[in-house]
Amino acid sequence: MARKRDNNTPTKRKAMRIRKDDTVMVISGKDRGKTGRVLRTEPRRERVYVEGLNIVKRHQRPRSIRDTQKGDAGGIIEKEGPIHVSNVMLLDPRDNKPTRVGIRVAEDGTRRRYAKRTGQEID
Repeated sequence: MARKRDNNTPTKRKAMRIRKDDTVMVISGKDRGKTGRVLRTEPRRERVYVEGLNIVKRHQRPRSIRDTQKGDAGGIIEKEGPIHVSNVMLLDPRDNKPTRVGIRVAEDGTRRRYAKRTGQEID
């Protein structure tokens, strides 16, 4: 009988080619066609958080009485939700169009990202 694969064991994944502070365009989903800056990434889950996109509402209660006096009261807050990395594309720095990302290894051994659309280095 074949063994069932455990979903909690980490699998070997490729490195995410989208990083914090990159400008990306959403290519699928409810925010398709919109652009924004990457706030943070979660490589283990293969997710990115893009500024102003995939806004979700969270019900938050005040942490303590002191917080309510300071003005940090609870209520419904809106914040960015995660987007899968396959649903975003990096914008080419030259012409602001979506591009795929490649990796070049320089002579000194450092890895550099480049836009496959124009060949220009991103970093």
